[in-house]
Amino acid sequence: MDLNLREAILKNVSDNKKDDLEETIVDAITSGEEKMLPGLGVLFEQIWQSSSPVEKESLLEKLEGAVQVS
Repeated sequence: MDLNLREAILKNVSDNKKDDLEETIVDAITSGEEKMLPGLGVLFEQIWQSSSPVEKESLLEKLEGAVQVS
């Protein structure tokens, strides 16, 4: 069985609207289930690939601030 995880995840959310996508993201984060992490990664990949250099810089700054240990 040849399963392309990226394709499966994108197909699963391809018709989702903003509210649906938010629900998916919030559910993945609040559930704390490790199996949800690949899906969030695929969604982030889509954001990254469609972002301008300025948007990427902003994302990196937010990420850097979010992962800093207090």
